[in-house]
Amino acid sequence: MAYSGACHCGEVTFSVDADLPKQAMSCNCSFCRRKGSLLTFVPATQFELTSGQEALKSYFFNKHRIEHRFCTTCGTQAFSAATAPDGTDMRAINLRCVPEANLEALEIKMFDGASV
Repeated sequence: MAYSGACHCGEVTFSVDADLPKQAMSCNCSFCRRKGSLLTFVPATQFELTSGQEALKSYFFNKHRIEHRFCTTCGTQAFSAATAPDGTDMRAINLRCVPEANLEALEIKMFDGASV
């Protein structure tokens, strides 16, 4: 079953052709700590940006492996784009931007991005 999400102002919307996850990742790198995202990862083929392409801006830092996309109107980062180690084009979905996600029920996996 697909799920959808949006930035705070609703300019950027997306849908994901997958079930809502039961787990999320919380990263402690300098960027993720400040954003507070709870992330899940899907192949880009399961992700569709349904509106707001023109409102998106990209931010890169550190090794420039992840394209952090954010809405230029409200500043929310609803998703990111990157390539998995096996070469798969991926999207990192910020589950805090998915209204159907029950954040309290998620099993949170910690990732030590500060040491990478």
